[in-house]
Amino acid sequence: MSQVVSYELQANIGIITVNNPPVNALAQVVREGILNAVNTAQKDASEAIILCCDGRTFIAGADITEFGKPPKEPGLPDVLTAIENSTKPIVAAIHGTALGGGFEVTLACHYRCAVASAKVGLPEVKLGLLPGAGGTQRVPRIAGVQAALDMITSGNPVPAQKAKDMGLVDEVVEGEELLAGAISYTKHLIESGAPLKRIRDITIDSSTIEAGFFESARERLAKRARGQIAQDRIVSCLQAAVELPIDEGLIRERELFKELVNSPESAAMRHIFFAERQAAKIKDLAKDTALRPIKSVAILGGGTMGGGIAMCFANVGIPVILVEINDEALERGLSIVRKNYAITVQKGKLPADKMEQRIGLISGTTDYGDISDVDLVIEAVFENLDLKKEIFAKLDAACKPGAILATNTSYQDVDAIAEATARPEDVVGMHFFSPANVMKLLEVVRGEKTADDVLATVMQIGKKIGKVCALSRVCYGFIGNRMLGGYGREAQMLLLDGCTPAQVDGALEGFGMAMGPLAMSDLAGLDVGYKARQGRTDLPDDPKLYRMGTMLVEMGRYGQKTGSGFYQYDPETRRRMSDPEVEALIKEEADKLNVEQAHISDDEILARCFYPLINEGAKILEEGIAQRASDIDVVYIYGYAFPVAKGGPMHYADSVGLKNVHEKICEFRDKYGEQYWNPSPLLKQLAEEGKTFAQWDKERSAPQ
Repeated sequence: MSQVVSYELQANIGIITVNNPPVNALAQVVREGILNAVNTAQKDASEAIILCCDGRTFIAGADITEFGKPPKEPGLPDVLTAIENSTKPIVAAIHGTALGGGFEVTLACHYRCAVASAKVGLPEVKLGLLPGAGGTQRVPRIAGVQAALDMITSGNPVPAQKAKDMGLVDEVVEGEELLAGAISYTKHLIESGAPLKRIRDITIDSSTIEAGFFESARERLAKRARGQIAQDRIVSCLQAAVELPIDEGLIRERELFKELVNSPESAAMRHIFFAERQAAKIKDLAKDTALRPIKSVAILGGGTMGGGIAMCFANVGIPVILVEINDEALERGLSIVRKNYAITVQKGKLPADKMEQRIGLISGTTDYGDISDVDLVIEAVFENLDLKKEIFAKLDAACKPGAILATNTSYQDVDAIAEATARPEDVVGMHFFSPANVMKLLEVVRGEKTADDVLATVMQIGKKIGKVCALSRVCYGFIGNRMLGGYGREAQMLLLDGCTPAQVDGALEGFGMAMGPLAMSDLAGLDVGYKARQGRTDLPDDPKLYRMGTMLVEMGRYGQKTGSGFYQYDPETRRRMSDPEVEALIKEEADKLNVEQAHISDDEILARCFYPLINEGAKILEEGIAQRASDIDVVYIYGYAFPVAKGGPMHYADSVGLKNVHEKICEFRDKYGEQYWNPSPLLKQLAEEGKTFAQWDKERSAPQ
């Protein structure tokens, strides 16, 4: 039929096989091949047709590289119409994952069978899209509207047996010999005279949908979506499935799909999809770099961070030894781990027997001699450079040759820590984010002397434990925390300039941040930032700088932990409330400093907070701290809850226009002084050339 789709007749059954590695994506040649095969089968001696795939998976989705380009015929809806209108039953035989357009192909078939290990799903929402080839119209017809809403708005795949229970799959075949099982099932259908079962012929009884169902779904999803619009459009499609004939519903679905494809939200989410995959690649590292085996791990420090890191490894079956300074601290650390696992079990996300299995992989010790044979050690003690150097000197003496020695530091100099050992090539930064067993980002920090195989191993093990890895060179705060300084600084400066805490946080949360910077400071503890600033000698001598945060700490207001910080907190619910005392104090301090307060718009609040992030990100690129602008976006999406619908700070800057960003920074420089507002040379250059950070990335990755 084509280079990637074959068709053959086995007795009275026609077999269409897709072979488009690596995931059998629905590229134009695949669509054309399936269409030709279906048309051929209508004219031959077959009594039924099986649609299956070679390789490790069924069709795992659309060819995402076609998005934004002129459509190529045949379109997927045309292929599905041909499948659905076949005069002979077509059976989809599913293994691996049938996702997105791949699952929509199966829904156009008359029957679906799958091996037990298979999964089906419609993950388009994770790219800011909705299923555009009938998924929103067919799934509610066979699984029900509520099940369709949950499945499509979450984007999560469904295992084969559950899919059968939902009506999405007709038969789960025994064993992993899919084709043999599919042929047996299809023969049974032929012999029993099974009808051409078309999902499109099912009508949803609108009286079964409770009043206000769609409105409440929209409200609930809007709170969760943080600036994403796809969920709202999905609800509209499901409503169309209930209220309109299927052909009109399909037209409505296609209209809304096209709207989303062209939306900035989906463009941002597709950017992150590719950026995440790029971030895993180290430019100057050979693909065949040998990896060091990691079969056992030690974690130094059994606090919240250390316990969370230990869970990451136990979750994938790697034994872990927690190391603490005394038995009391060790017992406390192991208790934290058990408590965290128990919460996961209570939420129904982990069977109790699996919890005990994982806890069984975590042991503890107070003796460095007990970790002499581990393959990887991760130090997770508090942020004190002298303490970390002392620990690494001990690790150097205690650990076997070739063991990787990693520090979980958020700020400190990895090279200085490495110098405390006689093997700096084995030292690397592994900066986890709290809670480590939940947060997806892992900043891998490459020291001046870190060996290539250490880097390759850490990137690979990070992926194994479910992290999204991004590489950073050594500097204060690496990528994420270094950039964050200006964001937090301006949030507090805005208070003196005329904003209330609620205004600042409201603007940022309206943009899509999960929590505004002042509320986040209260959650983390204002005393944490206060102590960190005390150890810094590089901060300007400016009485306005962090003035409010400093005053609140010295008043004993540390944030949520003390019931008050920038806000007051309800002692039972921890709900934040504006505090008139803080607002009065801000005005009083502004008067003392002769700062003239004025009304500040939400747009200006966003610029004041985000443009320092962007400017510092440009400096990080100039210095070679980050490999790519898109890596910075990955760091902020997965480590700092930047809204994925905005694509990260550097992508957001591109969407605003670097010329506009540069001009605004110059305006702030003239108004507030160049000690805080000094445009990066790279930002200035790109603005003058009319280029974007994405173009900068592309030019640097092009072959020289």
